[in-house]
Amino acid sequence: MKNCVILANGSFPASAEALEQLRNATALIACDGAVASLHERGLVPTAVVGDMDSIPADLRGLYADRLHGESEQETNDLSKAVRYACAAGYRSALILGATGLREDHTLGNISLLLDYALLLERVEMWTDYGRFLPVRHSGVFASVPGQQISIFSLSPDLKLNTEGLRWPICHRALTSWWQGTLIEALGSSFRLVLEGEGGLLLFFNFI
Repeated sequence: MKNCVILANGSFPASAEALEQLRNATALIACDGAVASLHERGLVPTAVVGDMDSIPADLRGLYADRLHGESEQETNDLSKAVRYACAAGYRSALILGATGLREDHTLGNISLLLDYALLLERVEMWTDYGRFLPVRHSGVFASVPGQQISIFSLSPDLKLNTEGLRWPICHRALTSWWQGTLIEALGSSFRLVLEGEGGLLLFFNFI
Protein backbone atom coordinates (compact mmCIF):
# COMPACT_ATOMS: atom_id res chain seq x y z
CA MET A 1 0.00 0.00 0.00
CA LYS A 2 1.02 3.59 -0.55
CA ASN A 3 1.82 4.78 2.98
CA CYS A 4 2.19 8.17 4.66
CA VAL A 5 2.80 9.70 8.08
CA ILE A 6 0.56 12.57 9.20
CA LEU A 7 1.82 14.95 11.88
CA ALA A 8 -0.79 16.91 13.85
CA ASN A 9 -0.15 19.95 16.03
CA GLY A 10 -0.31 18.32 19.46
CA SER A 11 2.67 17.28 21.56
CA PHE A 12 5.62 16.60 19.28
CA PRO A 13 6.54 12.88 19.35
CA ALA A 14 9.20 12.01 21.93
CA SER A 15 9.32 8.19 21.99
CA ALA A 16 11.97 6.35 20.00
CA GLU A 17 9.27 4.38 18.16
CA ALA A 18 7.38 7.47 17.00
CA LEU A 19 10.49 9.45 16.09
CA GLU A 20 11.78 6.57 13.97
CA GLN A 21 8.54 6.53 12.01
CA LEU A 22 8.68 10.29 11.57
CA ARG A 23 12.27 10.40 10.37
CA ASN A 24 11.89 7.44 8.01
CA ALA A 25 8.57 8.47 6.46
CA THR A 26 8.56 8.25 2.66
CA ALA A 27 5.71 10.78 2.65
CA LEU A 28 5.18 13.23 5.52
CA ILE A 29 1.97 15.27 5.59
CA ALA A 30 1.93 18.03 8.21
CA CYS A 31 -0.98 20.00 9.61
CA ASP A 32 -0.09 23.69 9.18
CA GLY A 33 0.43 24.24 12.91
CA ALA A 34 3.04 21.46 13.07
CA VAL A 35 5.33 22.84 10.38
CA ALA A 36 7.41 24.99 12.72
CA SER A 37 8.17 22.02 14.98
CA LEU A 38 9.26 19.97 11.98
CA HIS A 39 11.42 22.77 10.61
CA GLU A 40 13.19 23.21 13.96
CA ARG A 41 14.23 19.56 13.79
CA GLY A 42 15.42 19.65 10.19
CA LEU A 43 12.49 17.62 8.84
CA VAL A 44 10.80 18.64 5.60
CA PRO A 45 7.11 17.88 4.95
CA THR A 46 5.91 16.44 1.66
CA ALA A 47 2.69 18.44 2.01
CA VAL A 48 1.26 21.01 4.42
CA VAL A 49 -2.51 20.90 4.90
CA GLY A 50 -4.97 23.05 6.87
CA ASP A 51 -6.64 26.42 6.92
CA MET A 52 -3.16 28.03 7.05
CA ASP A 53 -3.93 30.14 10.11
CA SER A 54 -1.08 28.64 12.18
CA ILE A 55 1.92 28.57 9.86
CA PRO A 56 4.51 31.37 10.29
CA ALA A 57 4.89 33.73 7.34
CA ASP A 58 8.51 32.76 6.63
CA LEU A 59 7.62 29.06 6.48
CA ARG A 60 4.58 29.82 4.33
CA GLY A 61 7.01 31.23 1.78
CA LEU A 62 9.56 28.44 2.19
CA TYR A 63 6.98 25.71 1.60
CA ALA A 64 4.78 27.59 -0.87
CA ASP A 65 5.08 24.77 -3.40
CA ARG A 66 3.46 22.22 -1.08
CA LEU A 67 0.72 24.16 0.72
CA HIS A 68 -2.80 22.78 0.42
CA GLY A 69 -5.20 25.18 2.07
CA GLU A 70 -8.81 24.48 3.02
CA SER A 71 -10.80 27.36 4.46
CA GLU A 72 -13.86 25.43 5.64
CA GLN A 73 -14.25 25.27 9.42
CA GLU A 74 -16.55 22.26 9.78
CA THR A 75 -13.58 19.91 10.28
CA ASN A 76 -10.22 20.28 11.98
CA ASP A 77 -6.81 20.35 10.30
CA LEU A 78 -6.17 16.68 11.06
CA SER A 79 -9.30 15.68 9.16
CA LYS A 80 -8.24 17.93 6.29
CA ALA A 81 -4.86 16.17 6.24
CA VAL A 82 -6.48 12.73 6.18
CA ARG A 83 -8.78 13.77 3.34
CA TYR A 84 -5.78 15.08 1.43
CA ALA A 85 -3.92 11.80 1.97
CA CYS A 86 -6.88 9.84 0.65
CA ALA A 87 -7.24 12.09 -2.42
CA ALA A 88 -3.50 11.82 -3.09
CA GLY A 89 -3.76 8.05 -3.29
CA TYR A 90 -2.40 7.03 0.09
CA ARG A 91 -4.14 3.95 1.44
CA SER A 92 -2.41 3.67 4.83
CA ALA A 93 -1.65 6.44 7.34
CA LEU A 94 0.15 6.65 10.66
CA ILE A 95 -0.94 9.69 12.67
CA LEU A 96 1.53 11.24 15.13
CA GLY A 97 1.33 14.32 17.34
CA ALA A 98 -2.45 14.16 17.67
CA THR A 99 -2.55 13.97 21.49
CA GLY A 100 -1.22 16.04 24.37
CA LEU A 101 -1.52 19.78 25.02
CA ARG A 102 -5.31 20.34 25.08
CA GLU A 103 -7.40 17.42 26.34
CA ASP A 104 -10.44 18.39 24.27
CA HIS A 105 -8.35 18.25 21.08
CA THR A 106 -6.93 14.90 22.18
CA LEU A 107 -10.36 13.33 22.72
CA GLY A 108 -11.70 14.75 19.47
CA ASN A 109 -8.76 13.49 17.44
CA ILE A 110 -8.92 10.00 18.91
CA SER A 111 -12.66 9.70 18.28
CA LEU A 112 -12.18 10.68 14.62
CA LEU A 113 -10.19 7.50 13.96
CA LEU A 114 -13.37 5.56 13.26
CA ASP A 115 -14.30 8.08 10.56
CA TYR A 116 -10.81 7.87 9.06
CA ALA A 117 -11.14 4.09 8.91
CA LEU A 118 -13.86 4.59 6.30
CA LEU A 119 -11.45 6.54 4.07
CA LEU A 120 -8.24 4.51 4.39
CA GLU A 121 -7.49 0.81 4.28
CA ARG A 122 -5.40 1.13 7.43
CA VAL A 123 -4.96 3.98 9.89
CA GLU A 124 -3.32 4.11 13.31
CA MET A 125 -2.58 6.85 15.81
CA TRP A 126 0.57 6.57 17.92
CA THR A 127 1.32 8.37 21.15
CA ASP A 128 4.49 8.17 23.22
CA TYR A 129 2.89 5.37 25.24
CA GLY A 130 1.06 3.20 22.75
CA ARG A 131 -1.09 3.08 19.65
CA PHE A 132 -4.78 3.47 18.85
CA LEU A 133 -6.39 1.27 16.22
CA PRO A 134 -9.97 1.69 14.95
CA VAL A 135 -11.93 -1.55 14.57
CA ARG A 136 -15.17 -1.90 12.60
CA HIS A 137 -15.24 -5.66 12.10
CA SER A 138 -14.60 -8.85 14.07
CA GLY A 139 -11.06 -10.15 13.83
CA VAL A 140 -7.86 -11.46 15.39
CA PHE A 141 -5.26 -8.96 16.60
CA ALA A 142 -1.58 -9.47 17.36
CA SER A 143 -0.43 -8.86 20.92
CA VAL A 144 2.36 -9.62 23.39
CA PRO A 145 1.72 -11.76 26.46
CA GLY A 146 1.11 -9.41 29.38
CA GLN A 147 0.48 -6.39 27.14
CA GLN A 148 -2.21 -4.02 28.37
CA ILE A 149 -5.09 -3.51 25.97
CA SER A 150 -7.92 -1.02 26.39
CA ILE A 151 -11.17 -1.16 24.42
CA PHE A 152 -13.36 1.91 23.89
CA SER A 153 -16.78 1.73 22.28
CA LEU A 154 -18.33 4.75 20.57
CA SER A 155 -21.47 2.74 19.78
CA PRO A 156 -23.48 1.96 22.94
CA ASP A 157 -25.63 -0.61 21.11
CA LEU A 158 -22.65 -2.61 19.88
CA LYS A 159 -22.08 -5.83 21.83
CA LEU A 160 -18.66 -7.39 22.21
CA ASN A 161 -17.16 -10.81 22.83
CA THR A 162 -13.45 -11.37 23.49
CA GLU A 163 -11.13 -14.38 23.44
CA GLY A 164 -7.52 -14.38 24.63
CA LEU A 165 -7.81 -11.49 27.07
CA ARG A 166 -7.74 -11.66 30.84
CA TRP A 167 -11.17 -10.72 32.25
CA PRO A 168 -13.14 -11.70 29.13
CA ILE A 169 -16.10 -9.72 27.84
CA CYS A 170 -19.11 -11.81 26.85
CA HIS A 171 -22.02 -10.46 24.80
CA ARG A 172 -21.77 -7.07 26.49
CA ALA A 173 -22.12 -3.47 25.37
CA LEU A 174 -19.53 -1.05 26.74
CA THR A 175 -21.61 1.92 27.79
CA SER A 176 -18.88 3.94 29.51
CA TRP A 177 -15.27 4.56 28.49
CA TRP A 178 -13.72 3.01 31.60
CA GLN A 179 -15.41 -0.38 31.22
CA GLY A 180 -12.94 -1.89 28.74
CA THR A 181 -9.72 -0.36 29.98
CA LEU A 182 -6.54 -2.02 31.27
CA ILE A 183 -7.27 -5.53 30.08
CA GLU A 184 -4.30 -7.86 29.68
CA ALA A 185 -3.38 -9.97 26.65
CA LEU A 186 -2.78 -13.62 27.52
CA GLY A 187 -0.85 -14.59 24.40
CA SER A 188 0.42 -13.52 20.99
CA SER A 189 -3.07 -12.73 19.70
CA PHE A 190 -6.65 -12.19 20.78
CA ARG A 191 -10.03 -12.26 19.07
CA LEU A 192 -12.85 -9.71 19.09
CA VAL A 193 -16.34 -10.57 17.88
CA LEU A 194 -18.59 -7.57 17.27
CA GLU A 195 -22.37 -7.87 17.31
CA GLY A 196 -24.18 -4.93 15.73
CA GLU A 197 -23.30 -1.73 13.92
CA GLY A 198 -20.56 0.72 14.83
CA GLY A 199 -16.98 0.35 15.91
CA LEU A 200 -14.39 0.20 18.65
CA LEU A 201 -11.08 1.86 19.40
CA LEU A 202 -8.27 -0.35 20.67
CA PHE A 203 -5.28 0.99 22.58
CA PHE A 204 -2.15 -1.17 22.73
CA ASN A 205 0.36 -0.18 25.36
CA PHE A 206 3.95 -0.18 24.05
CA ILE A 207 5.97 -2.93 25.72
